[in-house]
Amino acid sequence: MKRLPRGPHGGIELLLIHSVENLGKQGDVVEVKLGYAKNYLLPQGLATLATDHHKRMVEKHRERLQEIEQDRLSKLRAQADELAKQSVTIEANANDEGHLYGSVGPAEIVAALKKSDVSLAPEQIKLEGPLKELGLYTVKVRVAAEVEGELKVWVVPAVADE
Repeated sequence: MKRLPRGPHGGIELLLIHSVENLGKQGDVVEVKLGYAKNYLLPQGLATLATDHHKRMVEKHRERLQEIEQDRLSKLRAQADELAKQSVTIEANANDEGHLYGSVGPAEIVAALKKSDVSLAPEQIKLEGPLKELGLYTVKVRVAAEVEGELKVWVVPAVADE
């Protein structure tokens, strides 16, 4: 592998092909540590060397890249809006005061969403802590790095089979 170009601060200068959370947007020139460049950004195809040729190509295609990114964001926002219209009901065992014997966390919310054909990962559910009482909760859902939505979660008493 040829020598990687150094940035003004001694790191490796790369051009982002895709937006990378906590680093930069598509088309940005960033400076990162050598290991991050060689072990993650370059092999994953997220970045390329920040040569003048690549910078010119990005400038030429920047409008199209922005259109693609806007399209992606609008689809994600639509998904977040759809989530906000839904509510999910989770049955849980609770005492007479409404305190749960266990708790409801992201895994239970994801499992309940699956029944409605909505696929999310547990790490996309942003709880301030596990839900420990019966009631209606508005839960934040991180659809993507730049898009958050909300979801109504009902925690109701489990019906005993008698």
